[in-house]
Amino acid sequence: MSVVERKFDKVEWEAAQGILVPHGFTTRFGGVSTQANASLNLALNDRDTMENVEKNLKNLGHALGFDPENLVMTRQTHSDIVRVVTKKDHISLCHRDYPECDGLVTADPGTALLVFTADCTPILLWDPVTGAAGAAHAGWRGTYKAIAAKCVEAMVKNFGTNPEDIRAAIGPNIAGCHFETDSDVPQAMTAAFGPEAERYMEKRGEKYHLDLKAINAMVLRRAGVRHIECSPSCTVCRSDRFWSHRVTAGVRGSQGAVILCQGRQS
Repeated sequence: MSVVERKFDKVEWEAAQGILVPHGFTTRFGGVSTQANASLNLALNDRDTMENVEKNLKNLGHALGFDPENLVMTRQTHSDIVRVVTKKDHISLCHRDYPECDGLVTADPGTALLVFTADCTPILLWDPVTGAAGAAHAGWRGTYKAIAAKCVEAMVKNFGTNPEDIRAAIGPNIAGCHFETDSDVPQAMTAAFGPEAERYMEKRGEKYHLDLKAINAMVLRRAGVRHIECSPSCTVCRSDRFWSHRVTAGVRGSQGAVILCQGRQS
């Protein structure tokens, strides 16, 4: 199975074939925002309006099949904080109103989870046995802090999930071809994960290139997850389709990764 492109009306997204509940990694397409935020910007910024963001989230909900009024979001700080939520944790359609966290898990049918990216790595989790779902935002800091594994651990602790049952999907991010760093990032990965992490790094001159999708897949495997699908998309290579923080120097909108919990499957 693989991550594939999907479209409904004008909304375009990527979806994992192994995740059988409504979910997706969004693109720039299908919203009403303009200029640098054109068009499906999902997070309020100084160049967009709350009215546009709300319309975009409603467009996304209509396309994927979730109720925006049951949507729970993250206020991301590159942390390893995971919140256990239900639809009662819905506050508004503005991410700034939510508590700090970079991961969400739920087993509440009807609750949708949303994290935001624009180069960082989005991760979605679904347990077909318990019906639990999770979403994580993993920048390089969240990656070495193992935010993906901490979402798995929260699903195990709170919902009785067996990690081997989880279907995981890793979405578009800045791929190894463009994620160039100084030595501090590979040093952090090696300190966190040992020599195994080195296979996903390459030194080019004085800089290093890291494959954060592969490192997050390693994190998931170490947490016991066996079913992992990975998007081939790079947000820099495809900055026409996705927002990239590096390409735009931060003048951009935000795409998202969203998943709907539908409870236990009959």
